[in-house]
Amino acid sequence: MSHLPILPVLVPMFAGALLLVLGASMDTKRALSLLATFLQIPLAAMLLVEAGQGISVYALGNWMPPFGIVLVVDRLSALLLLVTAVLASAALIYAVRGDDAAGRNFHPLFQFQLMGINGAFLTGDLFNLFVFFEILLISSYALLLHGAGSARVRAGLHYLLLNLTGSALFLIAVGTLYGVTGTLNMADMALKVRALDPADAPLVGAAGMLLLVVFGLKTAVFPLYFWLPRAYAAAGAPVAALFAIMTKVGLYSILRVYTLIFGAEAGELANMALHWLWPLALVTLLLGAIGALAASTLSALTAYLVVVSVGTMLAGLALGTAEALQATLFYLIHSTWITGAMFLFTGIIQRIRGPRFSARLVSGPQLPFPMLMGGVFFLIAMSIVGMPPLSGFLGKLMLLGAAGQGNAAAWLYAAVLGSGLLGLVALSRAGSTLFWRQTDQAASGEPVDGARMGAVVLLLLGSPLLVVLAGPLLGYLGQTAEQLLLPQIYIDAVLSQVPVGGATP
Repeated sequence: MSHLPILPVLVPMFAGALLLVLGASMDTKRALSLLATFLQIPLAAMLLVEAGQGISVYALGNWMPPFGIVLVVDRLSALLLLVTAVLASAALIYAVRGDDAAGRNFHPLFQFQLMGINGAFLTGDLFNLFVFFEILLISSYALLLHGAGSARVRAGLHYLLLNLTGSALFLIAVGTLYGVTGTLNMADMALKVRALDPADAPLVGAAGMLLLVVFGLKTAVFPLYFWLPRAYAAAGAPVAALFAIMTKVGLYSILRVYTLIFGAEAGELANMALHWLWPLALVTLLLGAIGALAASTLSALTAYLVVVSVGTMLAGLALGTAEALQATLFYLIHSTWITGAMFLFTGIIQRIRGPRFSARLVSGPQLPFPMLMGGVFFLIAMSIVGMPPLSGFLGKLMLLGAAGQGNAAAWLYAAVLGSGLLGLVALSRAGSTLFWRQTDQAASGEPVDGARMGAVVLLLLGSPLLVVLAGPLLGYLGQTAEQLLLPQIYIDAVLSQVPVGGATP
């Protein structure tokens, strides 16, 4: 029996608990946290290989589904585990250079956040999706406040209140679905929705739309994205970088629930979210680009670019074809790593320029190693905007190609290319201000830290690597998209396989 599927949850859970009670030096805590985080990469890689051979189901306590709690490893969940592991490793490498010492319990919170994120990607149970959401959100509340500053407190309070509201709506939606279908297992719920009594369809549809509101809040889609720029801009650099995967948790939930439970075979509730996602995605794209153009700090600019990436990916989901989903998943990997790199690079700029100038887009002191710093910024900016030959260009090109012809293609071309142009203008202005409009005075902050810059380069290398490995990667992503659009494969795997975990009750 393989217990591999539960390890991405257990490792950060036990590491976080140990770090919370461990009365050791900071160096020991850093070493343990780094070990637990680096271990996620080979675990995710092994699950990725396993998912390529078929869907794995892990039943806790060996309780047969749909009555027990199950973890499900398919192509999508394994892929997102690997993306998260790489991002978290780079963020932690950056954090251990001193950012983790700005407040108490950074490392336990970091591990618990990873536990919540990994659990959300793995769970096959709708209520436990809510539970893992709460774990990652509680950790993110504290991580957002890590360090000092009134801006973080204001942003944290806003973030807390909105997500508490979202959690309440999530619980109401889950309770309604359970009351009508009598199950919380997503595979079993998909079958129950297909055979739903017509009299119950409006109530289930209302619960499904309530879930869309909740996931839209987590994803930061219009009009529910206003919390994100302030929260991400106020967070510390490693925290903001880790938060780059947070919107993808909401996106994953939309993709999972509305292809599995409310997919093409859900009768009158089939594809109920697609009609709403399309216009919301286009508006999110436009407003995110306008926000980036109006941003006064590099951190706020990056936060609005996260909103732009959300709109781009939601447009791919709304198209609903295998080609569009393949392009969306490729763009998801790209945007997660590159925006994470941008947040970390912003932290370096803040430290070099000192508290007076920080990451404000105003002329300031001369930066050390201008060729290195300017080159890194240029590569990040070009990848975010989508200039060839980097991964952002390939992702957008595939998405536009998947749109085909007609009105939908025209709207998507206008939104993607228009937002890209505005993003290019915003990043060009930021680069010229930071690297060209410099005074004669020397920077009053810290020197360039090699480990921090190494964390940025680690994520930045993901962009050319995605292009070099595009052939096998797109093959995997194409099969992932087909698996998502054939939910019966997931249902059969969960409800037909013999559980592999725990002891027999």
